[in-house]
Amino acid sequence: MSLNFGHRGFSGKYPENTMLAFRKAEEAGADGVELDVHLTKDGEVVIIHDELVDRTTDGKGWVKDYTLAELKALDASAGFKGVYGKNEIPTLREFLEFMKPTRLITNIELKTGIFTYPGIEEKVLGLIDEFGLRDRIIISSFNHYSVLRMKEMAPDMVYGFLEESWVIGFPEYTQRHGADAVHPILTVIDADYVKDCHERGLKINTWTVNEREHMEYLAGLGVDGIIGNFPDVCAEVVEKY
Repeated sequence: MSLNFGHRGFSGKYPENTMLAFRKAEEAGADGVELDVHLTKDGEVVIIHDELVDRTTDGKGWVKDYTLAELKALDASAGFKGVYGKNEIPTLREFLEFMKPTRLITNIELKTGIFTYPGIEEKVLGLIDEFGLRDRIIISSFNHYSVLRMKEMAPDMVYGFLEESWVIGFPEYTQRHGADAVHPILTVIDADYVKDCHERGLKINTWTVNEREHMEYLAGLGVDGIIGNFPDVCAEVVEKY
């Protein structure tokens, strides 16, 4: 059965990558959530998608140029400003405190594609270990070097390579470099792609799947994880499979 991951939480109805969105994803029946991490100016691991705060908050500028205290002063309600009150940018620590007593699995995307944030892998692993959650975490990134750096430190966790192009031989590439899963954009997936991955022992966690017909198609093909903004709809779909 395909697992249902809330993309940045329940981001279709609540402010993305906020504790509200994560709580609502769990309530909607998600098996897990996907979130994105960066480092602040003072070295804290925070959850936000973009390198800039401009799109999702009422601030301006790079995440890396803000201290944690300065980021906490911003409202991260994005397109839902004024609907659910003020929503802060959460820290990874805050999220893991919430996650630990739940049944959720979490896909942590290292947002190291533009800024490499030296040391982010060690900081993320330290927090995961503090809460004893290695067995419920998937690490992914478009920066495959970053994924492999973390895999070298903690080979017992699950690792996925993100990709959004029609690159040739991506399953073979992923297997050859020792990752456990492909995380491709949904448009590249068909029955042959699924067969190739599964024969190589790779899991397929695909994104961003927001239409019911796409959820049904992918669940029918047997992908391992469906990452989308509407975990309530996805919960209904995967239950049928």
